[in-house]
Amino acid sequence: YFMRAPDLKSSTIEERRQYIKNTFKCIADCDMCGFCTVFRGKDPELAYEDYIKGKRDFMAVSQDYK
Repeated sequence: YFMRAPDLKSSTIEERRQYIKNTFKCIADCDMCGFCTVFRGKDPELAYEDYIKGKRDFMAVSQDYK
């Protein structure tokens, strides 16, 4: 199951960073995963930097990569 993304107002930077790390783990099998393609070669922590820093919510950043 997927945990819901921590809310900006009630979470810390570290909680949000850990959520991104846990949600978008590299499985070292690019043909099976696809995260690198979705994030255009960016590390998920860089792709979700605005969310981690509390500037934009998770769904807003996710829209950038649809």
